[in-house]
Amino acid sequence: MRILLTNDDGINAQGLAALAAEMAKHGEIIVYAPASEMSAVGHAITLSDPLRFSECRKNGEFFGIAVRGTPADCVKVAIWDLGRQDRLPDIVLSGINQGSNTGINTIYSGTVSAATEGAISGIPAVAISLASYTSGDFSGAAAFAPIIARQLLAHPLPPGVFLNVNVPAKPLEQIRGVRITRQGMTNYREEYEIRKDPHSRNYYWLTGDKMEVEPDDEIDDRAIIDDEISVTPVHCDMTYYPGLDMLRKWQISL
Repeated sequence: MRILLTNDDGINAQGLAALAAEMAKHGEIIVYAPASEMSAVGHAITLSDPLRFSECRKNGEFFGIAVRGTPADCVKVAIWDLGRQDRLPDIVLSGINQGSNTGINTIYSGTVSAATEGAISGIPAVAISLASYTSGDFSGAAAFAPIIARQLLAHPLPPGVFLNVNVPAKPLEQIRGVRITRQGMTNYREEYEIRKDPHSRNYYWLTGDKMEVEPDDEIDDRAIIDDEISVTPVHCDMTYYPGLDMLRKWQISL
């Protein structure tokens, strides 16, 4: 199994290191990840600037390619680069993200967007996130990664569909189970703090807390609350199909 790894927390992130260490036991790992943190950039890609890259070494050994771009950039350039070497990956794994990518967060997530790019390119893909912004226990999420990867390769999804996985910040043996979920609509109650820089100029800093989670056992956030792994199938096609007939009845014309 040839595994392309990426993330949005940057190539030096702890979650990516944990994922790489685990997946190296199961196949050939290839890392293309942002040179610096690129959280919440969504599916942005770089068009007006060059994509500079460099080798990243850890403990004196080659680890991967650090790309000065977004997570989607990393997957796009990796697939192009590996394709011309006849080394296309069998699967794309994006993560392990520090913090959940559930509810509305899914839209903003660079982690999820990297997996989206894999699916767009026709490669099975999984986004994996740790449901904590503070815990450093990536062991459960890392241990689950090869489990879900094997399942996905054994049971291919339709074109453009990939998996968004969120894992409680616990060892695998302390997690209660796996729940197949849908994306919830839980949002954040957002505020901007107005602060001053050293030159007394005002700037804004986004803050906020997640609003109350919907009381529906089928949604992603509810699985995490119940100490279960959330596995959500996500589709690149954003068309709202029931709306097609609705709009046809509008009799829009020029």
